[in-house]
Amino acid sequence: MNLHRLLQQRAASKRPVRVGLIGAGKFGSMFLSQVPTTPGLEVAVIADLDPDRARAACLAVGWDEARVARTDFTASGADACRHPDIEVVIEATGLPAAGIAHARAAIAAGRHVVMVNVEADVLAGPLLAEEARGKGVVYSMAYGDQPALTAELVDWARAAGFAVVAAGKGTKYLPLYHGVTPDDVWAHYGLTPEEARRAGMNPQMFNSFLDGTKSALEMAAIANACELDVPSGGLAFPPCGVDDLAHVLRPRAEGGVLEREGMVEVVSSLERDGRPVFRDLRWGVYVVLKAPNDYAAACFRQYGLKTDASGRYAAMYKPFHLIGLELGISVLSVALRGEPTGQTRGFRGDVAAVAKRRLTAGEMLDGEGGHTVWGKLLPARRSLAEGALPIGLAHRVRLRADVAAGAIVRWADIDIPDDEAVRVRRAMEERFAG
Repeated sequence: MNLHRLLQQRAASKRPVRVGLIGAGKFGSMFLSQVPTTPGLEVAVIADLDPDRARAACLAVGWDEARVARTDFTASGADACRHPDIEVVIEATGLPAAGIAHARAAIAAGRHVVMVNVEADVLAGPLLAEEARGKGVVYSMAYGDQPALTAELVDWARAAGFAVVAAGKGTKYLPLYHGVTPDDVWAHYGLTPEEARRAGMNPQMFNSFLDGTKSALEMAAIANACELDVPSGGLAFPPCGVDDLAHVLRPRAEGGVLEREGMVEVVSSLERDGRPVFRDLRWGVYVVLKAPNDYAAACFRQYGLKTDASGRYAAMYKPFHLIGLELGISVLSVALRGEPTGQTRGFRGDVAAVAKRRLTAGEMLDGEGGHTVWGKLLPARRSLAEGALPIGLAHRVRLRADVAAGAIVRWADIDIPDDEAVRVRRAMEERFAG
């Protein structure tokens, strides 16, 4: 709890923490909006495929002309990673292949990496984190996003002496969402296509949140960072409000939905018939913990903590997350403390591409949130055993075989591209599959 004090010291010594941002979309823009009110934090370079759009984004979030004028803008993420005046690179493109390339370039240049790009992290995060440690820099999850906030709760629980029974987040979910495409996504958000267009909302990106892909990616990231297990058949998305977390998210042997203790899971803000869940956790994160003894269980009751009927299982939660508005916590943690705000360390969870409809040989896959596939969370061992194609590599690749609706797309079903993302993913599997 001393980041602000450490930052004040840097500001007083005229040595601000200087950052390179890659990707000036919504997440990046939210971060940029906080920079003018965070003395001691500066953005030296912003990389975006459209530098003029990035400049406009800076002005739109409140930067004055002088701040814009002293910031470098480029279309090259690689150039931003090598910028001579930065300590930290924020990768916020959302593109898995780009995220891997940028992270490796930043690490090679001796820069810390804050990986907003959960797609890249799930695809190859353990290897990227290991490369960073080898270079003496930090690879970190992005605070403000739900994986890092969940990892923080898990760390708090374990450091306080509790066993973690379950951890995860809330979302809006119904089973039919797995088949939704960008063509019909806006009806589920209560918007018309024209309203979404005027707001600058990307239908494929928003659909990745709705069709279950983003939830799968975020739970894989949490499992891989926190040494938690993944449901063998994928996420169950049980409807659950904050008052029932400890009741629902306990082992089946105790009356809950989990296969065992130590799992990730996402709770839905909708009952299966579409009714809203009472006191839902749609925007938040949670951890379910277990009292190690009768005394701790009695303390749960005495201090008003919501528990299951036994009084042994209890939950703590954070009801909201502020996305890029909180990202500065990661930047300052890696730069001033040398500590990540969550870091991928193993390979327990993977996200496989699953056909939304019958797919035929010759079709081109269009990635997460698209028309062809959605991402399903699987244990990494199962994913590898079945030869599942990671959702992060299911973009702009051509099928060489038909795939039934609801079936997992396999490596054998595609023409495998020869590119860096594939090579890094294969290296990660070889290094961490055991």
